[in-house]
Amino acid sequence: MGEFRKLYETAFPILFRVACRITNNEEAAEDLCQEAFFRLHEKNMVFPNPEEAKYWLIRVVKNASLNYAKRKVREGKAYQRVFREDTRKEETGENILLKKETQEEVREALEKLPEKFKVVLILKEYGELNYKEIGRSLGISEGNVKVRVFRARERLAGLLAAKVGLDEEADDKMSGKT
Repeated sequence: MGEFRKLYETAFPILFRVACRITNNEEAAEDLCQEAFFRLHEKNMVFPNPEEAKYWLIRVVKNASLNYAKRKVREGKAYQRVFREDTRKEETGENILLKKETQEEVREALEKLPEKFKVVLILKEYGELNYKEIGRSLGISEGNVKVRVFRARERLAGLLAAKVGLDEEADDKMSGKT
């Protein structure tokens, strides 16, 4: 039981960050992490070393989080269709608004990335895993991880630059500039 506790204490913070970033919901992230540990314990799984167990847990939490996020998007769309709710939130303070808009733009751009790029970027930036750990978690080479992270960052930057360009064009049209 001491090994399980040690694994929990070392892996939980990483798992939580990954799940939280994917789901955008701390409570759900915590529940998904707990479920992963429960599955590990319930199945009495044996790994050659604690690192292998950690990578298994990362895969389980990543997949469960992606499923949760997809389900929430579907539910949100269904509720919007049924109730025609206005989901905009009023915020006060220019800095708070700008920060939220920027976070939303990054989140939207991240969602537009292909799954293989989105996952490595989330694990790298929000899970704070190194390339080797990401490779082991996803079952791909460290070199492949580096390439995917590089390409994901390039695509994300391109999407954000395109968004800024579109926003500037709209601003110019509204102000009468051409």
